[in-house]
Amino acid sequence: MITTNNYSETTNKINFNTLPEALRKGHEFVLKASSNGTDWNAYNSSDGIKKTVDLFLVKLNEVVNNAAKATMKIGKQSTDKKEQVTKQNKTAGKQTLKPETASKQQIANDSNPIFVERIPDEIRFVKRFVNMDGKIKTKEEILGFINSLQKAIVEKKIRKSSAYAEQVKFIQGRLIHTYNSMKAQIKIELKPETFDALKKLTGEEKVLSSINFIKRYIGLNGKVGMKQKAKLLLDQINRAITKGNITDNDPYIIEIHELKKNLKTFVTTAGIKTLQIEQATLNGLEGVLGCACTSLNGIDTKPSLMNSMDFANMHFDTIGLKGKWLDLIGDPSSNFTAMVFGKPKMGKSYLCIDFAGYLARNHGKVLYVAKEEGLDYTLQMKLNDKNVMHPNLFVSSILPGNLSAYDFLFLDSVNKMGLAPEDLTRLKNANPTKSFIFIFQSTKAGAFRGANTFQHDVDVVIEVPERGKAVQMGRFNQGGNLEIF
Repeated sequence: MITTNNYSETTNKINFNTLPEALRKGHEFVLKASSNGTDWNAYNSSDGIKKTVDLFLVKLNEVVNNAAKATMKIGKQSTDKKEQVTKQNKTAGKQTLKPETASKQQIANDSNPIFVERIPDEIRFVKRFVNMDGKIKTKEEILGFINSLQKAIVEKKIRKSSAYAEQVKFIQGRLIHTYNSMKAQIKIELKPETFDALKKLTGEEKVLSSINFIKRYIGLNGKVGMKQKAKLLLDQINRAITKGNITDNDPYIIEIHELKKNLKTFVTTAGIKTLQIEQATLNGLEGVLGCACTSLNGIDTKPSLMNSMDFANMHFDTIGLKGKWLDLIGDPSSNFTAMVFGKPKMGKSYLCIDFAGYLARNHGKVLYVAKEEGLDYTLQMKLNDKNVMHPNLFVSSILPGNLSAYDFLFLDSVNKMGLAPEDLTRLKNANPTKSFIFIFQSTKAGAFRGANTFQHDVDVVIEVPERGKAVQMGRFNQGGNLEIF
């Protein structure tokens, strides 16, 4: 049995590249938390880390024990049966996939699937390929499949050491051959033995019900207007437990009970507007589940290398600015950064307060940090003059430690708050789904006060060069301008 006492020596014998991604991520988490198995102080002193590691060890031991039993079973197979398999492969021809090798493909079947945190990428491609059988596909559709598969290989989401490497290689070869020999379109027809061999794989691994609920739970974090969805999720979890779809033997039963409590509190308490999940809980789930969740922080990560056709078809969320703000800025992404600068009394604070009010009325919760002038009469007058007061607009004289409740943050000013470029980078990295508008003091010459790095690190640059006029020099609408007053 693998424990913290023998972790290094026992896991040295395990090839984690052949295990599900969640276990690979969990192993990396344990190595990081224990300094490669040499220091377990963090494990012993942190309840969050201990809980995460213990859950991972339960799952790892389960998989290792199952694999050991399977090896014993496979070792009893006769040589005659292996020769028979080889003969069948030769008879089937090049277009027929070999029956599964002695691995976990032989262990599971449709009536006894392996429950996992995440379906491997290889199985996703196998399922996509099987679903093409009997359908007419265009040349562009075949090419899109090839590009997606090759991208996964380049990004090492699919490795040569994978238990399904043979199936992936077969699919890739079949797709390339089909693409090179077809005309405008073709009907895909798999041989029955090929279809059966691949179809069997798609039912061998199923995602735990608890994992699907956890992913949905994380998707509610920090969002406004989620009461009804939270209530629906809570009801579905209770029904799953009643029906036996989630039992006390589930590796994530502790998390399920914890999230039930949080959901019930959120649903039944009128004063709580958004569901909040503690960062330690998110970190713990990330350590165990790896990439099981679409995004633990609410955004998808994009690969560093992409085919241009795939990239051209990607969808990027934008804020949806309208009117004068669209004319000034364009329509940036929903987590943009901007800097605003200008000489004193030119109108940059009026501009930003007006923009903050617009965002609060139309696009989410806004925090305006008025470090420059504080919560005093002048700020109150600006709010009244622009008529921007709104329940979604909050003002503060300091930058709070927890920014989870806000979608847009105005820092007035960066100089007064004593922030350096690296401080803004850390702030943005810690809150990747939020938009930041940084307001700067200017020099006598009219340039912003601070290092040039500030300007290079933002998406939008707005200057107020003269009284009542703003000019935008960023990426989304170069040369946009606005009359402030």
